[in-house]
Amino acid sequence: MSDDATSAGPDELRRASRRAWGALETLHVLGYFAPAVRDAYVALGLHPRLSYFAARSAAFGPVGPAVPTATFYVFSPRLYELALPASWSVASPEQVQRTRREAMAGVLEQVIGDVDLTELLELATTACDGLTPPGRPLYAAHAALDRPHDPRVALWHAATLLREHRGDGHVAVLLRQRLDPVESLVLGGLFSGNTEFVRTTRGWTDEQWDAGTRRLERRGLVHDAALTGDGLAFRRRVERETDDLALEGWAHLGLEGTQRVVELATPLRERALASGILPEWVAARA
Repeated sequence: MSDDATSAGPDELRRASRRAWGALETLHVLGYFAPAVRDAYVALGLHPRLSYFAARSAAFGPVGPAVPTATFYVFSPRLYELALPASWSVASPEQVQRTRREAMAGVLEQVIGDVDLTELLELATTACDGLTPPGRPLYAAHAALDRPHDPRVALWHAATLLREHRGDGHVAVLLRQRLDPVESLVLGGLFSGNTEFVRTTRGWTDEQWDAGTRRLERRGLVHDAALTGDGLAFRRRVERETDDLALEGWAHLGLEGTQRVVELATPLRERALASGILPEWVAARA
C-alpha cells in the first residue's frame, strides 16, 4: 500500500477512486455499444444481442448459463439459456476473446487516437496489482488472461479488471441488502435515470418487473414510479458500500496516484462521451 493511502482519510480516497473508476469505466463500456464490436461478433456467427453473454463470459471458458447467471446477476435466465452454450458451437471462447480485443483496438484507436498512455497505463496497472481474487469470480477470470501488448487495449483491459472487481463486490452488496435481480434493476434504474434501457435489455417480462416494483414499494423504497426519500438514501448506501469494497486496488496505488488517474483519464472519458458511440443516458450521467 502506498504511504499516502494510509495518511489520507477514507472519504478522500473513496471520492477519488470513484472518479478514477468512472473515467476508466467510460472507456470500458465502449465495447458494449460500439457497432464495430457487435459486427465483429456477428462475423464470427454470434447473435448480435446475445453476443454480450459470450463476450463477457469467454474468460471462464465454454461455460453454460449457470455461471453468468451467478456472476452477471441482473439478466433474465432465459437470455443466458439462449446464449450459452449455443454460442460455443459457432465460436470458441478463445476466438471470442481474441475478436473482442481486436475489435476494441480499432474502436480505441478511433476514440483515443495517438494520446501517450504511458503514465496512465502504469498507474492503472499498479491499481490492478493491488486487486485480490477471493470472492471475485468475474475479476479472477479476466485477470487470468494475458495482458495485451497494445497500450490502448492494455488500458482497456485494466479498466475491465477494475470494473469486474467492483462489479463482483456490487453483487455481494445487493445480496446483503436482500435485493434480487429485478429489484436491483428497478432501484438502480430510478437512481441512475436509465430505467428504459435496463427494462428493455435485461429480459424480464412486464409482470416480473411490476412484481419487483411492488416488492420495493412494500419496503418503502419506491412510490409512484419514483424513489422515496428512504429509497434514495438506501440506494446511495448501496453505492457507498460498493465503493468501499472496491478500494483495495486504489489503496494500493495511493491517493496521489488515484488522483493522477482522474487527471489523465478524464480527457479520454470526454473523448468517449463525444464519440457518439455511447447512448444518451450515459452522457447525461457524466
